[in-house]
Amino acid sequence: MDLRNGFDIKRYIRTLPDYPKKGIMFRDITTLLADAHGFRATIDELMWPFLREGIDYVVGIEARGFILGGAVAHELGKGFIPFRKKGKLPFHVIGRDYELEYGVDTIEVHADAMNEGDRILIIDDLIATGGTAIAAIELVHATGAEVVAAAFIVDLPDLGGSQKIRDKGVKLHTLVEFEGE
Repeated sequence: MDLRNGFDIKRYIRTLPDYPKKGIMFRDITTLLADAHGFRATIDELMWPFLREGIDYVVGIEARGFILGGAVAHELGKGFIPFRKKGKLPFHVIGRDYELEYGVDTIEVHADAMNEGDRILIIDDLIATGGTAIAAIELVHATGAEVVAAAFIVDLPDLGGSQKIRDKGVKLHTLVEFEGE
């Protein structure tokens, strides 16, 4: 995919077959982040649609969402809010469970991180089945804040997560798609 500046982000994403288990095609963005032009183009493409959206905070989902969300928040001149795995935050938290392939996990945020009416942009590296992203959306809504959009580098549309986000009424922004798992 050629972007505004002519940089093909997709060719910098490494695909690892059979990781973490047989039949999975793992989309590794660390090669994209390691390339200075790739990282810059990625952050620009994640942020540009939201320059005039009145975002109050950028939420990054652990762990790659911290890298991307922090950079987007910096470029937008907004605060950054980390959504962490259970037990990692030191203050009063609220959380949401989400389904994993082999069980349930939880993401949490400080209870006072967002307020009613705050406008939130959620950032992560990849949308697959949508479990984590939907939990993040529900967690934002639980605070009374509004999700303006959710943005990801990679969409795996065959796994259905992107449609689940749209079904929640949340605007979705992705940079590249890969078919299959």
